[in-house]
Amino acid sequence: MKIRIWGVLIVSFFTYTIAAQNKQLTLEEIWGGAFRTERMQSLHSMNNGKEYTVLNFDRTTGVSTIDKYDYKTQQKVANLLSSATINEISSFTNYTFSDDETKLILATEVEQVYRRSRLGMYFVHDTKKGTTKLIFNEKIQEPTFSPDGKKVGFVFENNLYYKNLENDEIVQITTDGKKNKIINGVTDWVYEEEFAFVRAFDWNKNGDKIAFIRFDESTVPEFSMDMYGQALYPDQQVFKYPKAGEKNADVSLHIFNVNSSSLKKVDLSTYNDFYIARIKFTEDVNTLSAQLLNRHQNKLDLLFIDANTAESRVVLTETDKAYVDVTDNLTFLPNNSFIWTSENDGFNHIYHYDKTGKLLKQVTKGEWEVTRYYGFNKKNGRIYYQSTETGSTNRGVYTIGINGKGKKALATKAGQNSASFSTSFDYFINTYSDVTTPPTYTLNEAKNGKLVKPIVTNSNLKQKVASYDLPVKEFFTLTTQKGHELNAWIIKPKDFDANKEYPLFMFQYSGPGSQQVANRWNSSNDYWYYMLAQQGYIVACVDGRGTGFKGAEFKKVTYKELGKYEVEDQIDAAIELGKRSYIDADRIGIWGWSYGGFMSSNAILKGNDVFKMAIAVAPVTSWRFYDTIYTERYMQTPQENPSGYDENSPINHVDKLKGDYLLIHGTGDDNVHVQNTMRMVEALVQANKQFDWALYPDKNHGIYGGATRLQLYTKMTNFIKRTLPVEKEVKLDKIKG
Repeated sequence: MKIRIWGVLIVSFFTYTIAAQNKQLTLEEIWGGAFRTERMQSLHSMNNGKEYTVLNFDRTTGVSTIDKYDYKTQQKVANLLSSATINEISSFTNYTFSDDETKLILATEVEQVYRRSRLGMYFVHDTKKGTTKLIFNEKIQEPTFSPDGKKVGFVFENNLYYKNLENDEIVQITTDGKKNKIINGVTDWVYEEEFAFVRAFDWNKNGDKIAFIRFDESTVPEFSMDMYGQALYPDQQVFKYPKAGEKNADVSLHIFNVNSSSLKKVDLSTYNDFYIARIKFTEDVNTLSAQLLNRHQNKLDLLFIDANTAESRVVLTETDKAYVDVTDNLTFLPNNSFIWTSENDGFNHIYHYDKTGKLLKQVTKGEWEVTRYYGFNKKNGRIYYQSTETGSTNRGVYTIGINGKGKKALATKAGQNSASFSTSFDYFINTYSDVTTPPTYTLNEAKNGKLVKPIVTNSNLKQKVASYDLPVKEFFTLTTQKGHELNAWIIKPKDFDANKEYPLFMFQYSGPGSQQVANRWNSSNDYWYYMLAQQGYIVACVDGRGTGFKGAEFKKVTYKELGKYEVEDQIDAAIELGKRSYIDADRIGIWGWSYGGFMSSNAILKGNDVFKMAIAVAPVTSWRFYDTIYTERYMQTPQENPSGYDENSPINHVDKLKGDYLLIHGTGDDNVHVQNTMRMVEALVQANKQFDWALYPDKNHGIYGGATRLQLYTKMTNFIKRTLPVEKEVKLDKIKG
């Protein structure tokens, strides 16, 4: 009897093991959230440096809570706030503390405007009084506490306001705001998208002055999109969108004095056709900083502006033969000296300047890049940062003295290390992942990186993924015939046989300064690539010239020629991979989204003897259709550089199409307009070229919502199977032979 049971157990275990080994990924799992990672949301380090808060949301009850934890013990010490105890709101999706942490702004009913901008109903919760009050009775943008916590600045319908929290008085600072005409205190579409910020106002330390940028869009050309919705007639969305070479908004800088209710305009008359890329008050309550770029974006001036007189002076100027990148790393120290990051020596590094703009020290040096600046510890004079010192596909966390001495590695295990430091810089929470390890959150000592204890491990996800017995993503350096060394990865089927020939499906993005070949945990697309590998495909990715984290020269080689060298590298990489005995050079495909779609379109046209198929999602098909700030940064204007625009735009090479081509776009894409696809379609039609295409009504650049992603990836998967069959077709003439 015992022998029989044991035999059943052996058979059952063997059957389970085989089933686990053969478990196949599905698109329904990938896009249904089966592989979501557990994260720490909206982490805020408290002023005492010993505790932090996170936002938790109970999906069952719909209750939001802000919970406080002790860094050292990792024990929850308090429930700081729960929406269940607030009569005014049922839940909130984000929170912001006042500087003294006695008040919080709670976000509710938030709706997306563009990529970064949001409208919402916002409340101020006073922890001392226990009150929760609505800031404004309609949806507003960018509510921000003054440093003294007594006021909140915000924008409503393109006008800047502030609310006095002591008497609930609302003061309207500007009155000329009007849609598609004048914007005060928040950015226009192109600034938001390309300079990556929305709030265009800032309080000084005393809370008695507000500086803001004003955008006059009156003469900027308009773009319109039909939104089909559910009504009998579609709506039309009209907004200002300056395409390359066209008129930008006229920007001006203003300072409002709260005490006197007076408004001053900063005199910037010496600048012509310029951008105000950042504004920020310094440690001096009467000194505002502003970063101004010329239209070519190859000259940046850092200005210091007297907030009383509105007079300005140039403190620092950066120039570059290509372009200067704007960052958020400008940090003012108590003596108003400042920390700055720059590619001045060919790699992105940290610099320390005095308050007059005199260089005191280049703090970091080497043929590697500083990828994130975390902060400066006033107590010990040390800077904390992230960099690529262990290789361009990895990220490590380091600390160094502001004098450039005493560098210490805090978290450098191969993979991605990202730190969130306590306000006291005693601890940091490190988020680590690599290609086989999901995001892991650990508490570490900031003085030496020593592990204190794990917080979140995502061990269940790791175990779940392991049950699929997925193939390995292999990292390597691909050297093209021209001698260019490029970062790459490849995924082969688990049952890979070097004596067989496999179809190759390539992915890339390739945009300036981007990176897709990185030693990090899976994105949703990675699971898709693993699924394709399970079904008999080899999938590869190559970061060509123009991508990031290998120095300015490597990144900026594409200047004035977007799509030339990057496409050359993808074609050359495909040729090199096709030389491998196990890859069928007659079955190579490529795909990409956005810039990647621009690239995949160019690849199948200019590399028509190399690529059999291509998928392009939301592609730019002519740089003449894209916005001023992004396009001109890399290409100058089409009036100045017509050949750079036209010779590398897919729309001008449709006659070269030989292979299978799938073109996809969302009709509600405010970023890369569906105009790109429509004009590409017309060009293909007039060239009598056959192709496949799909439009997603009202979907933006991300093409998502409901079952959209599942349907989209099902369509792309079916296209891949049809045009890059796993089993090689046997030609009849060969059979006859």
